[in-house]
Amino acid sequence: MIRILIADDEPMIRAGVRAVLGTDPGVTVVAEAADGHQAVELVQRHRPQVAVLDIRMPGTGGIEAAAEIRRTVPETGVVMLTTFGEDEYILRALSEGATGFLIKSGEPEELIAGVRAVADGAAYLSPKVTARVVAHLASGGVGAQANRRSAARARVEALTGREREVLGFLGSGFSNGQIARRLRLAEGTVKAHVSSILARLGVDNRAAAAVVAHEAGVVPVPSDRLP
Repeated sequence: MIRILIADDEPMIRAGVRAVLGTDPGVTVVAEAADGHQAVELVQRHRPQVAVLDIRMPGTGGIEAAAEIRRTVPETGVVMLTTFGEDEYILRALSEGATGFLIKSGEPEELIAGVRAVADGAAYLSPKVTARVVAHLASGGVGAQANRRSAARARVEALTGREREVLGFLGSGFSNGQIARRLRLAEGTVKAHVSSILARLGVDNRAAAAVVAHEAGVVPVPSDRLP
């Protein structure tokens, strides 16, 4: 059973998230919070596998809460709920260790998929979120965009061939188990590759590595996804 905490300052949003998650018999909501400070306290108390946080809340927001959760309860994964127009907040959240990003207006199935992916140790970026992040990174003009792509490709070139393969599937949101099945490797081997990839790319988490993968153009086509 995947244990979840929900944090949002709007009761209706919390109720909606709880209702969607309630359709999955393998998921249970163990606590709810109305702000980031309360979310951190409840995560420390209940130790859920995943905390679903609104990216902006009064007082202590989701980004600050994500950083504190990462520091004090690193085994809890963080999924951020965002709206369009919050690109800079998403980039900040990436740097603070959030590994899942979902649009509030997205499909209910995406919420369940994102929670399950993060609980399994994978990164999950809604396709809409990924597009917004990459577009934001590219917003500095053609020259800046080319420089970022070139820099991303140079970073990826420093990886081994196998690490580049793993990074590509990581960029698609695959879990270690899914990558292992796709590449016919032991899951422990994939985990070691992921650790090496993060270190070589100089990023702190899988979601940040996924952005590099998208910028470098090494992400497989969506039809290549496995269950």
